[in-house]
Amino acid sequence: MNLWEVYNQYFKTATFTDLTHTFFPGQPKFPALPDEEHSHFCRLEDGALFDIQKYSFVGQWGTHVDPPLHMILGGRSIDQLEVRETLLPLVVVNVADKVAGDPDYCIQMEDVERWEAQHGPIPFGSLVAMRTDWSKRWPDPAAMANRDADGVQHFPGWSLEVLRFLLETRRVAAIGHETTDTDGGIACSREDSDWALEKYILAHDRWQVELLTNLDKVPEAGALVVVGWPKPKGGSGFPARVVAIHRAA
Repeated sequence: MNLWEVYNQYFKTATFTDLTHTFFPGQPKFPALPDEEHSHFCRLEDGALFDIQKYSFVGQWGTHVDPPLHMILGGRSIDQLEVRETLLPLVVVNVADKVAGDPDYCIQMEDVERWEAQHGPIPFGSLVAMRTDWSKRWPDPAAMANRDADGVQHFPGWSLEVLRFLLETRRVAAIGHETTDTDGGIACSREDSDWALEKYILAHDRWQVELLTNLDKVPEAGALVVVGWPKPKGGSGFPARVVAIHRAA
């Protein structure tokens, strides 16, 4: 069977779900980052032959990819990520109910074990996304950060135990989440925070996607994910378009 036949048989009738936020000035972001600047170089309505817009934003903007170089000196830059890695099996581990009761919840091995008990071992080379439904707070920056009276952020995150299992045992290619950070909000709020969990991922020559959305609209198992990004030379991150391909629910 050639790939056109595969497309006609499987992909042509599949559901394509966008897991990407539309980005814009004033959106939720990592606190230390500057806002996006957006203007027109020329406009059709002004009589120009073209509509050309100018954008200025940091690489870690909106739904974006972090390659190893983001935190690891000498790590792969975004243009060095393999094109083979742009199409992967998608695993969605749902902890939304636990996060609803505890915004500081960090995914535990019992959550991964539940997934594997239902669906089998997490596939080698997959992208594992943690569903928290935190993206439903978008585009409210205050709701996404969820700070208390002392300014401490409260949002869910990963755990080292789970990341170690995924990266070293299951050998996944990438991870993804709906929040602005890999580490939970409390950890990110500490003055001495070193974002140890994100660094752990990137130090293992894996990459991650932050600020995903619509994970509640895709199955926990059986979907594919397409992650597209530009190819800036030596880039340490860039906005991405992320799409899940799956059978209709």
